[in-house]
Amino acid sequence: MDDSALWQRSTHGDEGAFTQLFERHASSVWNHCYRLTGSWAQAEDLTSGTFLTAWRRKKEVTLVRESALPWLYTVAANLARTEHRGSARRLRLLKRIPEPAHVPDHAEAVAEQVDGEERMRLIAGAVRALPKSQRRVVELCLLGELPATDAAQVLGVSEVTVRAHLSRARAQLRKALEESE
Repeated sequence: MDDSALWQRSTHGDEGAFTQLFERHASSVWNHCYRLTGSWAQAEDLTSGTFLTAWRRKKEVTLVRESALPWLYTVAANLARTEHRGSARRLRLLKRIPEPAHVPDHAEAVAEQVDGEERMRLIAGAVRALPKSQRRVVELCLLGELPATDAAQVLGVSEVTVRAHLSRARAQLRKALEESE
């Protein structure tokens, strides 16, 4: 039985006739779709879409020649073009979407804060353990960020004395922090 007879029978409710058309032309339509797209997955989708369109429009179509294949190829090509245009539109849309802003990890900030607080407790403890003269110099120069000349004036000692106390205090603080790590 030729395609036009099968097509005519399928329009009158003979599902077996449409099944025969499908079995007869599915591989040819798939090959055509593969040649159009170069993708096995797209060829599968387009073949399914082609026969779905044929099923839906079977009563509207009158085959001119004995074969349904030219009409099926035309439907497949139209579906492939539509898919290609849709893909191109989606790609253009994606290019217009700005890159998401970098959002720092909250966990890292919390960990840094906790580590910073712990380190400050260690430093404060080490400063409290210093002799009084060194502790006062550290509080003014290192923690208060005063220049040695100003600290000397506040403490009523020479600048050389302040620098000596700073040197000794730094060595003791460095040692205390290294031991705690």
